[in-house]
Amino acid sequence: MKSISPEYTIRSFEESDMPLLGDLYQAVTARDNAVFWWVGEPPNWHNVYCAFENNRMIGKGQIEVTSTIHPQQPEEYKHTIYINIKTIPEREVDTALLEALYQPLLSRAIELQKTLSTTHETMLCIGNHSSETANSSFFKDKGYSYLQSLFHMERNLLQPLPRLTLPSELQFDYWKMATTAEEQQYLNIDAEIWPEAPIGNNKLAENKKQPLWTAMVVREYQTMIGGLMAWQEEDEGIIEDVWVREPWRRRGIARYLLVEGLKYLQSHSLKKASLTVLTDNHSALSLYESAGFQIMNEEVRYGIVLG
Repeated sequence: MKSISPEYTIRSFEESDMPLLGDLYQAVTARDNAVFWWVGEPPNWHNVYCAFENNRMIGKGQIEVTSTIHPQQPEEYKHTIYINIKTIPEREVDTALLEALYQPLLSRAIELQKTLSTTHETMLCIGNHSSETANSSFFKDKGYSYLQSLFHMERNLLQPLPRLTLPSELQFDYWKMATTAEEQQYLNIDAEIWPEAPIGNNKLAENKKQPLWTAMVVREYQTMIGGLMAWQEEDEGIIEDVWVREPWRRRGIARYLLVEGLKYLQSHSLKKASLTVLTDNHSALSLYESAGFQIMNEEVRYGIVLG
């Protein structure tokens, strides 16, 4: 898709745009924290739209299906499609530019919605750091309403980690999910733990492509009772999807898994690890803070029912 205004051109991202994308990233993130998505691999570039003016990338919009709800899940759950629009700082209140980037994303969202089950509605959502008030206001003016807030937390991996043990009947192991059947096993558990926002095949496949990706699990005999995923992004480690099934909670399993994930990232010479947690998830916040994580910033998410 390509459109032209008197001031700028908007088209899909191309490989030759990579240097200009780097310049846009530096401009957007230099002043404040910002939720800036990277474009991913070439197959994803048809979901990325860029605005150019005088041989400069002045804005970028991007879209992704983040969760798909199984037809048998309760009706109140919704599929989610997230979009991300960022402009150079001096154009962050340029509503015409934001609208020009928003329209192809909206059209693409409608296309993506057609690939999802019709048994559930779809939410079109955005997430911004709390300091990105101008960008959030653009969406709130369109009718997007508050959904939830998340803390971004970091842990210094140069600091020592505690030595923990599991009860003798439990076993810890790394899990590569090497087969389709194993991936489906994980997806089934994920939908059990987070039925309102399951990870889905595409997101799992995307995570597994990350450098140093691994999953870790705790089993009681043959039953999988807890797990997490860890990988590297740029120069830091990522911890995601820390979970323990209901009957085994409050036994220190999540804390054990978290420390093992940090040890894994530490063993690869990474200096810090990060994760996100809902601001109202007080038990998880307490767990992460007890493991040395500190709150760095807050992301606020808004959404609107699509179509």
